[in-house]
Amino acid sequence: MKKLLKISFLLFAATFLLFCKGKPEESAEASGTSYTCPMHPQIVQPAPGTCPICGMDLVPVERNADQASLTLSESQRLLANITTDTVRTGAFSSAKQLNGRVVIDPEQIEYVTSRVPGRIENLYVRETGVTVKKGQTLYRIYSEQLASLQQEYLVAVAQTEQFPDNARFQSILEAARQRLELYDQSPQQLEALRTGKKTDPYVSYPAPASGVVAELFVTEGQYVPEGGSVLRLEGYRSVWIEADIYPSEAGLIKKGQSVEVRAAGGESDARAMRIDFIEPALQAGSQLLTLRGSLSNPGDQYRPGMQVFVQVPVSVNSKAVTLPVDAVIRDGSGAHVWLETEPGTFKAQSVRLGAENFDRVEITEGLKEGEVAVLSGAYLLYSEYVLKKGKIPAGEHNH
Repeated sequence: MKKLLKISFLLFAATFLLFCKGKPEESAEASGTSYTCPMHPQIVQPAPGTCPICGMDLVPVERNADQASLTLSESQRLLANITTDTVRTGAFSSAKQLNGRVVIDPEQIEYVTSRVPGRIENLYVRETGVTVKKGQTLYRIYSEQLASLQQEYLVAVAQTEQFPDNARFQSILEAARQRLELYDQSPQQLEALRTGKKTDPYVSYPAPASGVVAELFVTEGQYVPEGGSVLRLEGYRSVWIEADIYPSEAGLIKKGQSVEVRAAGGESDARAMRIDFIEPALQAGSQLLTLRGSLSNPGDQYRPGMQVFVQVPVSVNSKAVTLPVDAVIRDGSGAHVWLETEPGTFKAQSVRLGAENFDRVEITEGLKEGEVAVLSGAYLLYSEYVLKKGKIPAGEHNH
């Protein structure tokens, strides 16, 4: 009985091995199907599994090395937002992009100081960041010294009225009037004092210019000396733009040169600016020079501390082949663009890049006038190629 069972087991094993023989030959390689990772197309396996890098399930791809192009239907093209244009030559200006910042223009800073010593009786602006208009009352001060000078002036007026031909009394009146003018008393206030014959120890001070209150130096009820600072106003009608450059790049930039300024996040809004000054010494603790220019600022679009980009023109080519920056795919094997060889058929083309500015890049080799290049949707074509072919498009050389 045991011998019979043993013989049966050996026959089953032989049959199983015979059945299994040749299974590898029926692999995905024979059917032409391979599997790749959607996130890491360099991973290609002949059988289903997971990506060893990210763990995602591998997806099947059709590997067809004989066909290096992609064909898309009209609906696929619309969904991918693929736009094309005929390659032409034209003027191209390359630029160097510098990181910059907005700085307050010192000419737009106003320090409000007290003309008379005394106590801040009323402070009408009590916090920073408040916008004030020129002529708006900022504070009112009580000054005993001002009241004393006003009393001296009234005495001098009475003396000159009693003795109008006395030159000495006339000079005393003139001296008293000048002292009050130094305390910021206007001719209208002096006339009101002369006719009313009543001293007023309170004096109000208006804003000398429009701006934003950047700093407060006093509080209500505080005593301030003559010439003491009360607050600081900043105006943003014009601002300084500062940018950093390396000493090796200083030769590309000259004083008086015209550059473009773009605010971070507002790259489409470019403003022209002239370089007014280049620092002769390096910044402390760095190997950078600072260039500076003044920029008009209607509507207070630029505020101190804001990040900006400064585009400095480097070279100009009147007959250059250029494409939008997003039309060029760059990877470890180089750079390529996509061409529409026939309606709905796209093919990768290796190119050599030249100078580059904010939104366009120069193509020095690989494109010819008259070819139709993909302007938008190049990355989607790249992804579609990887999923269908299971490899990265290397692009063809156009000699």
